Amino acid sequence: MTPPNPHEPHVDGTEEHVPRQQRHEGAAARTPEADGTAGHPCTESAMGQPGTAGHPGTEGAWARSGGDRPGGELPGTESAGAQPGGERPGTEGTRTWSDGEQPGAERTGASPDVEPAGAEGVQAWPGGERAAADRIRARSERVPLPRAGGEAAEGGAALSHDVLRSLLGAWALAACSGAETEAVEEHLGDCGSCAEEARRLREAVELLHRPEPLDVDPTLRARVLETCLSRRPPRIPVPDWADAYDAETARLDALLQDFGDAEWHAPVRLRWFGAEGGTSRRTTVAGVIAHLLSVDGLVATALGLEDPLAEALAEQARGTGGPAERTEAFWRASHFPPTRHVREPWRDQSHRLVRTASFTGGRARGFEVSYGDFALPLHDAMLDRAFECWVHAEDIAKAVHYPYDPPAPRHLGKLIDLAIRMLPAVLAAGPQAPPGTVLLEIEGSPYGNKYVIPLDPRTPDADQVAQVALDGVEFCRLAAGHVSPEEAAAGQKGDRDAIRTVLTATASLSRM
Repeated sequence: MTPPNPHEPHVDGTEEHVPRQQRHEGAAARTPEADGTAGHPCTESAMGQPGTAGHPGTEGAWARSGGDRPGGELPGTESAGAQPGGERPGTEGTRTWSDGEQPGAERTGASPDVEPAGAEGVQAWPGGERAAADRIRARSERVPLPRAGGEAAEGGAALSHDVLRSLLGAWALAACSGAETEAVEEHLGDCGSCAEEARRLREAVELLHRPEPLDVDPTLRARVLETCLSRRPPRIPVPDWADAYDAETARLDALLQDFGDAEWHAPVRLRWFGAEGGTSRRTTVAGVIAHLLSVDGLVATALGLEDPLAEALAEQARGTGGPAERTEAFWRASHFPPTRHVREPWRDQSHRLVRTASFTGGRARGFEVSYGDFALPLHDAMLDRAFECWVHAEDIAKAVHYPYDPPAPRHLGKLIDLAIRMLPAVLAAGPQAPPGTVLLEIEGSPYGNKYVIPLDPRTPDADQVAQVALDGVEFCRLAAGHVSPEEAAAGQKGDRDAIRTVLTATASLSRM
């Protein structure tokens, strides 16, 4: 006798009530061959043929057929046999409230083993909690948990030889983690081939990070020109008193040629020593070049060339005003802050100055350059412009974090000699000092390193009362106002007041 189908309705249209556990066991025992449904379109769909993967309720069909479900069998699944013309009650994961129909009482696709909070009256599967736990445990065994914070990598198994060898490049560049570095260094003590490879990589890294700058030797240009001119003398040579300006403007122009917008707008602080001590003015790299252009215009005006500030100084007499006044006037006349475009006019003007100075030849002694409240001969004015070009080039290089060397020794000696010759005039303009002289020893000057400085120019033959020793570059930075008198002297001996007077007068040579 064939047992009654629990899902077949009675003659009166009602379904015979069979406990859920019994229906589940009966469904699990049925197969398509046993009940004669093999090849039936409904059973083929339920078995997960192409197009049915992932369809709700197909798990029960896999359980009835006894086949292996991909990913493992999930216990506690319901029967999902599709019926033509409608759904069977309670199939495809649908939960039905036992106490009557309620709006929204069905939750299609929910797991039969997980019961929502507050779901009174929901008929749960026997053993559902244990089945859910089994699924979670099986899933955790298949999928490894992610490592947290690299703890597993550091405390796990030792790295293989191939992995450690692949880390040698990163180790040479100091790019390994702490655990990797420790593992690599421990391996190098045991593996000779890796130790040799690591040594070669470290040597290669040292070549990539050379301690000295990659700039061309600053004396290379002068040596090349000297060699060329010795073989073929120029028709119009650059005079000795202008070659320092020619060299320093060329070095500064080489520094500027690769600057981008960020470097041109880098902040720079101009410093000098005023009547009240150290003074400064904030600007940009482009503003410093505009300052050099403005002050070089004083020399251009004296040589009869066009004044670059003719429009900015339209309300004043042409060429008047000191360096600070001309610079401020140029900055005010600019509608926008100076940019990289200021480089070309400054460069062109420096070339015209060198060319015109070369054409003057022996007639240059008759030219004077007015600086507003004082004047300098053309020879000294060109050295003064070379001095300021070097000092402000150092300011620019410092602002963009780039190394910059002092001038060549023969040019540095000319700049030191200019400052020494200007000291007596500064001392005479200051408060009268008691008679006496100070022996100033400057190391690095090719024109002699000992200078006798009279505290009172009217008594140049007074007795020596003090002695000061300074480095040549340090002395120039003191004259530029970049070093205070208290920090300048490397060695002092004798009258402290006399030493302070000479050092303060040297710092007073600086200006904006």
